[in-house]
Amino acid sequence: MKSNYVGSGTRQWSNKSINFQTGCEHNCLVCYAKDMSIKYKQTTKNNWKSPIIRVKDVKKKISKWNESLVMFPSSHDITPYNINESMIVLRKILEANNDVLIVSKPHFDCIKQICNEFGNYKNQILFRFTIGSYDNDVLKFWEPNAPSLDERMNSLKYAFNNGYETSISCEPMMDNDVDKVIDAVKPFVTETIWLGKVNQMWPRLERNTDLNSDIRKKAEELEQWQSDDNILLLYDKYRNDPVIMWKDSILKVVAKSKKK
Repeated sequence: MKSNYVGSGTRQWSNKSINFQTGCEHNCLVCYAKDMSIKYKQTTKNNWKSPIIRVKDVKKKISKWNESLVMFPSSHDITPYNINESMIVLRKILEANNDVLIVSKPHFDCIKQICNEFGNYKNQILFRFTIGSYDNDVLKFWEPNAPSLDERMNSLKYAFNNGYETSISCEPMMDNDVDKVIDAVKPFVTETIWLGKVNQMWPRLERNTDLNSDIRKKAEELEQWQSDDNILLLYDKYRNDPVIMWKDSILKVVAKSKKK
């Protein structure tokens, strides 16, 4: 099972996504969904972390999608708060004979429940877990209410050991030590590891946070780590590794360097 690998943003993975919630308790600092929701006045930066389940979207009929994978979810996560609704929606996606890309900063109990419940649909499911750093303190800073590194790794191992297809998103990479993530996850990845920069970091931080001095300092550090020169070094290191895939944020840097 493969993602699209074309387009930009989430469309590199899928042309179809399904969501049923506004807000996410993970409250990640550079979350694109939070940024868009605030920008279009659907929520506020303070309300986002208290999510609202849209019952009408949980009840929606889901039909067969004829292109690529259905990505679920894309603008919130699967958490203990919404696991019951997540199971309902996921079952409808699978029973409609869709292949599904489950994207998550994974809570172990949620992933365990999904794996145990949907074993008969194993060939329709690809997990993609987000791990942007192998430093738990870094994850805690940028993704304050998301699961710890250990919980994400345990979720990956559980899905892998139970025969599911697995992949990793290192987008955004949250520090300059992504090698540690790659080395740690590779034995448990059946598909791909995606690397990507932080997109639109400053405008997102301005909308999503109070952009205090601590956040500004960390953001400046991350911006330096993800300079074009450093990205090109990373690309050269892994360009021939068939497991490593590149998000459009990195492909743009590579394309720009070739024009010089």
